[in-house]
Amino acid sequence: MNMDGIANELIRNEETLFMVLVATAIIACSLFKAVTNIVTGLAGERTRRDIAAYIAEGTMTPEQGERLINAKRRS
Repeated sequence: MNMDGIANELIRNEETLFMVLVATAIIACSLFKAVTNIVTGLAGERTRRDIAAYIAEGTMTPEQGERLINAKRRS
């Protein structure tokens, strides 16, 4: 069956079209959630590295850094 045949079958059969649309929406939401989790994790790691760099250069005390990291966990 070629692509035109598949498209015509989906248009003619509303139940099949609905199932394909639902499956596509579920897959799209899953991919969006995965990308969101990756970006959030990378941002958190970058924040921890920045705090560590500030502590290393003496701009921030270790206690201040610890408070920042703990405040992020509570929220």
